[in-house]
Amino acid sequence: MQHPYERIAEHYRQQIRDGDLTPSQRLPNVKDLAEEHGVSSTTVRHALSWLQVEGYIVTTQRGSFVADNPNAGASARDRLLRTYRTGSFLAVGETKRVTAAELIVPPLYVAELFDVDPGERLVRREYVTGRGHQRTMLAVDWYPADLAAAVPDLLGTEPGQRTAGHPGRGNDLLMQIEKKLGRRVTSGRDAMHGREADAREAAHLGVRVGEPILAGAHEWSDEQGLIEYGEWCLPYRFTIGYEYTVE
Repeated sequence: MQHPYERIAEHYRQQIRDGDLTPSQRLPNVKDLAEEHGVSSTTVRHALSWLQVEGYIVTTQRGSFVADNPNAGASARDRLLRTYRTGSFLAVGETKRVTAAELIVPPLYVAELFDVDPGERLVRREYVTGRGHQRTMLAVDWYPADLAAAVPDLLGTEPGQRTAGHPGRGNDLLMQIEKKLGRRVTSGRDAMHGREADAREAAHLGVRVGEPILAGAHEWSDEQGLIEYGEWCLPYRFTIGYEYTVE
């Protein structure tokens, strides 16, 4: 069972990750937050403490404000849930530049994940996300080839940008897959590890070769099998956080 302070903290994490709360924006004071969420001031302070430790907010004598440059990144799970919640995996103000979208023969390990024969082709999409001049992620996603016939945008390279109230063109591929094929992600798995950036990753992320990055992979499936397999990396300063319960 989620404690009230955890629920409040996650509420504001989500709003900051999604871009609904912007850098330097002031949060309501503790008393107002307590009344809004129906909890004690101590519970609110506990939630704000977590947000401050994680780099989402800064607290001064004047109040609590969204950090000017929040160092919290979105996990694959965060982006998946955002897609189904808002229609876009991008946060408000975030952009996407597609650098490749093609049907190609994948590496053997990717073919094995999708259970296709060696030599069969899959959809490969490579793109970079960013906010302003800052790069937030380099990613490569793979999809079954037959999805491209129903969802031509899988092979499109239109740039994407999410603004308030608008999901952004080309950023709703999972929504299109669900609408046209009835397939919706029902299970997933994320894996993450720290390592050094290679030349390709450094060039896309705007960091030095050999700088530490957070690299990860995800698998998103339904009862019919794997819908999307992705590999991605974030600049070193981003922090990934998640909640869990132990039964």
